[in-house]
Amino acid sequence: MFRCTARWAARRFGVAHTWRPDIRGLADESRAAVAVTDDAILRVKEMIVSGELKPGDRLPREADLAERLGLSRNSLREAVKALSLVRVLDVRQGDGTYVSSLRADDLLGALSFVLDLHRGEDSVLEVLQVRRILEPAAAAMAAQRVGPDELAALRALCDAAESARSVEELVEHDLEFHRAIAQGSGNAYLAQLLDTLAGPTVRVRIWRGITQGGAVDRTVAEHRAIVDALAAHQPELARAWSTVHVAGVEQWLSDLA
Repeated sequence: MFRCTARWAARRFGVAHTWRPDIRGLADESRAAVAVTDDAILRVKEMIVSGELKPGDRLPREADLAERLGLSRNSLREAVKALSLVRVLDVRQGDGTYVSSLRADDLLGALSFVLDLHRGEDSVLEVLQVRRILEPAAAAMAAQRVGPDELAALRALCDAAESARSVEELVEHDLEFHRAIAQGSGNAYLAQLLDTLAGPTVRVRIWRGITQGGAVDRTVAEHRAIVDALAAHQPELARAWSTVHVAGVEQWLSDLA
């Protein structure tokens, strides 16, 4: 009715009129809904952090939990959706909602999804910068605990990389080499984080191997230097060689920018 009246007035009195809906109220409602959902997420999180809900536990019925936490069922439902997306909760159709295992590999899987959305040159360079910080630390930690079996496996990966018949095959061995060192650090969170960060840099590694002269030989030589430092149980030497190794890829990409 209002819009018709406004158009009639514009024609009748020759006054230009443009009708625009007032969406400020809708924006306020949207912000309020987000705040309520955030509060619901925090309350469920507190139950997990406090130990009231443990990995593998089934959540109470939606109606019971909402009443207990003083939340609406709708806000609780949105909180469950959000926590399931980051793999804190596991929604099983027809069986209920459970707390996930909360293992590092499960929780950091959400980061892999985010990184997959950011594959541009600038983003990959930033990922390499993070790797340059973390991988040397993992190598230093591994140098203090590596055993004969792990060293033999790393040397075998160096041999396999040296005899690789394609750059793609070399990169596969390269990924496995870095994964083994990260696992050798003894820190499951660090190992999974580094494994997740490796994904966005695969294409860069392949392209470098194809276009940069001597890149393949340099990669194998640096791998062997890292293994020698690990075998000597010299953490700082392992840290230094790992820094050189990752920084080489980072510098190459920076020079292209």
